[in-house]
Amino acid sequence: MAGQDEDLVDVDLYDDGSFPDFGRNQAPGAVAVFAAVRGKGPVPETGPATRRRLRAMGLSPGGHGPVGRLVLRSGRWAWLYHIDLAVPERTPALAQERALDRAMAARSTCPECRRRYHCCLPLPVPADGQLGPWRPSPDLVQQVFQQLPGFRP
Repeated sequence: MAGQDEDLVDVDLYDDGSFPDFGRNQAPGAVAVFAAVRGKGPVPETGPATRRRLRAMGLSPGGHGPVGRLVLRSGRWAWLYHIDLAVPERTPALAQERALDRAMAARSTCPECRRRYHCCLPLPVPADGQLGPWRPSPDLVQQVFQQLPGFRP
């Protein structure tokens, strides 16, 4: 009989294998995490946090899986991760930063006038890189004015 007890496993009949769901401020330690993100308290060493809150505290999940879900009133949800298993953010190498800077410069530079803006330009770039002048069709202008009845140029 003693040898048979080693093979037994406790089974929870009510556990369906899903993650526990928490509402806002219902997860253990959630209030302390909110305070740390806002800068009004120390960073807690334990408890759950979303990926965004971990980022705000300078941490990342570190390859560990989620331990629960945060469900919002709107129906949206986010995974919760343990703070004590999180690791500091990885700093990119100099070559990675340089490549990202070049990519962002290409996205914010007008291909026609070569002027650089402080936002990403939503211009479709053909494969050859040459952009023709874009003019909205009269039908498109009419549709826009119908949606904005109080606006006239």
